[in-house]
Amino acid sequence: MSKRWRFVLILVLLAVAYWFLYPTVKWYVWIPEEKKQIATGSAEQVKLYSRREADKILKDLLAMDLNDPFPSKYYFLTDKAKERYKIEKKRVPKVWKVKEVLSSYPSKAAIYDEIENHYRKEVADLKELRDRTLQLGLDLKGGMYVVIEADIAELEKEQGKPMTAAEKEDVIKRALEILNNRIDQFGVTEPQIRRQGTNRIIVELPGAADRERMNKFILGKGKLDFHIVDDDGLKAFKEYHAQHPNDFLDADGKLKDPNILPKGTELLKVVQKDEYGILQTKGYTVVKTESGLAGTYIRDARVSRDSLSNQPVVNFFLTSEGGDIFYKLTSANVNKMLAVVLDNKVRAQARISQPIRDAVRVTGFGASEAKDLALVLRTGALPVPLVIINSTAIGASLGEDAIRQGIKAIILGFILVILFMAIYYLGSGLIADFALVLNLYFMVSILSVFNFTLTLTSIAGVILTVGMAVDANVIIFERIKEEYRIGKQRAAAVKAGFAKAFWTIMDANITTFIAALALSQLGKGPIQGFAVTLAIGIISSMFTALFVSRLIFDFTTDTLKRKKLSISWRALR
Repeated sequence: MSKRWRFVLILVLLAVAYWFLYPTVKWYVWIPEEKKQIATGSAEQVKLYSRREADKILKDLLAMDLNDPFPSKYYFLTDKAKERYKIEKKRVPKVWKVKEVLSSYPSKAAIYDEIENHYRKEVADLKELRDRTLQLGLDLKGGMYVVIEADIAELEKEQGKPMTAAEKEDVIKRALEILNNRIDQFGVTEPQIRRQGTNRIIVELPGAADRERMNKFILGKGKLDFHIVDDDGLKAFKEYHAQHPNDFLDADGKLKDPNILPKGTELLKVVQKDEYGILQTKGYTVVKTESGLAGTYIRDARVSRDSLSNQPVVNFFLTSEGGDIFYKLTSANVNKMLAVVLDNKVRAQARISQPIRDAVRVTGFGASEAKDLALVLRTGALPVPLVIINSTAIGASLGEDAIRQGIKAIILGFILVILFMAIYYLGSGLIADFALVLNLYFMVSILSVFNFTLTLTSIAGVILTVGMAVDANVIIFERIKEEYRIGKQRAAAVKAGFAKAFWTIMDANITTFIAALALSQLGKGPIQGFAVTLAIGIISSMFTALFVSRLIFDFTTDTLKRKKLSISWRALR
């Protein structure tokens, strides 16, 4: 490859790495701490925050003099007002006043909604940004500490018989395995899941995990069923509801007079998520108590988009046995409503127009929610009900002072390595230093794009990689010096030095990479984090040492026409 194309390749990689690294830099450097706290809050907290801001701003605007200049900090209202003026073909003011902005909205409620939507979208964008950043582990940033208890008594009640000690041990072990699978696939790196006592499980989740979503993964059984809507029961409920519109449920949310429904049916809520992702009751329906098809027959679930509405569509693919059951069910209930029931709540309904065998296509789930549901279904239902005893956010175990000292040590070590290379190898040492900085830049970028969780063990992997990267440059430089001593010119010495050092470096790095790969597959928690950073660092360091350094040497030789080689204080000839 020519120098020009090698240079272009490096520029492209630098740009891609910057694109990967940008969210992490933006999150940790530019986003204020109070905004980060809001972005890690629950959906209810986001809703409360957005509405509180809308109340405050609207009250502030209404208290202003109508002829006052409109505050620039509320620019988003001005932008929307400008759009409204253009739609209505009005002259857009050069200087916006309060009355001109407020009058562009049809009502105070419209202004309130606009403000609320702005802050809701702002938090949603922050959440998305956070999900694309390099995370910090429990020892550096803290996270969630969850104590879970297996409800053996409830399981015995469901089975109708007491369990032996061996059976209890088996269900706890299976619950641990399923939790490991779920949380690993959820995207949390280095989770700590361990048993405590006979029936408790401790889960430590590093970083700012979404508490609500994580609780759903921990407790979710993946209980998805398909029920046929009972038309007679629904008609009876509607008549009863018309007579008792505000007094038809008891304190537990059950129908006060269950006798109005036909035998073998039950009343379920029909729910839908609002713009904050919070489930809201949209109505009620009556379904047959017996499930027409259980979610255990689903072998896979994929998310696509409807070609007309562009809404998320969930495609459930059934096993052969499930396909037979579903074909019989839909054949016997053509033109009836089918309810998709998740955790005893109706999430979607559709009319059966024709018999269906092995694939079910339903709407009513968001894209991320459908992916989460598919994951829970793939990992399997929990063998025992779990109850969260305690779920708390914990601080960094090391403390800020210890972290600060650790960062100082890393920076100091890095600077000392750079100084050593520059002093001992002179101009060539500066080339090695540039490659070293570039190596660290590429490493952090790759870790960022995979939303990696950085802990002290991961940092140890980074430091070890820096040492290995320097070692590769030392081998190359010593080889170049040997060639230079025997009388070869600069270009020939560099070419021979890189050629002879190549396989030495490759052998050393490949053996280490194999060990890192084995650790990443077999190890758990901190060991896995160390192995992943080491493996990424090995690839990055080999690229910078063998490719980038070589390009700089070739550029200074062929383009800048340098004849002498600055690589040692001693006279080489």
